[in-house]
Amino acid sequence: MRVRGTVAYDGSPFHGFAVNDGVSTVAGLLNGALSRVLGTEVVLTCAGRTDRGVHAVGQVVSFDAPDDASLEDVRRSVNRQCRPSVVLTALERAADDFDARFSATGRTYRYRILDRPDPDPFNALRAWHVSGPLDIDAMQLATADLVGEHDFSSFCRRPTPRPDGTPAGLVRRVTAASWRRVTDGLSGADLLEFEVSATAFCHQMVRSVVGTLVAVGRGHLAADALPSILAARNRQAAGDPAPPEGLTFWSVDYPGATSDPP
Repeated sequence: MRVRGTVAYDGSPFHGFAVNDGVSTVAGLLNGALSRVLGTEVVLTCAGRTDRGVHAVGQVVSFDAPDDASLEDVRRSVNRQCRPSVVLTALERAADDFDARFSATGRTYRYRILDRPDPDPFNALRAWHVSGPLDIDAMQLATADLVGEHDFSSFCRRPTPRPDGTPAGLVRRVTAASWRRVTDGLSGADLLEFEVSATAFCHQMVRSVVGTLVAVGRGHLAADALPSILAARNRQAAGDPAPPEGLTFWSVDYPGATSDPP
């Protein structure tokens, strides 16, 4: 049977999600645990690969399992092996043609920033510390120019060419993007949170966008600079990527449903 799972993880100890020989990854840990529990080799597919240090609360995976497997027993057994850094928050039978990546119609990420002089130890691995207040109004104004379909070459690491030698396209459709102030539930710190949704993202797109918007918030870049940066289609036109620790893969959309965090 085809199985759909929702995964939450702390990305700090891992070299990203995808299997990478010789280093610890989220997929490597899950593949091993699922294979041991199910007694057969499991290679899962994810909705979106995350880089080293990036977290998730609503990552979605799919894989095949024996028809007689008790998914709740599997979930508990895998969590005993992978906790506390990786937890399967849900496992359910899916349609035979379900694919965590190719069935997805949208993804949402959130990025958190602590913009004050003093750092917060409780957010050291969950937010980017920027030692000065940011102009959220200017950042929100600039963010509006990201919504819609654009070529995001200025914000993405150049992908490997296709097998026929043609370059991979970097046109993406951003469906929503916004900033807001939130309060950390543990330390009470006041944080800036960026939320962005798109049909798909390219490599380092969100972190590069955040890095550029922070340059706007610092006053180093004009709020109306985004259209010209997009038009340049040149990675050097945008800001440096924001550090990975502030980024969380939040949820995935599928036809008729959204995979929201529990």
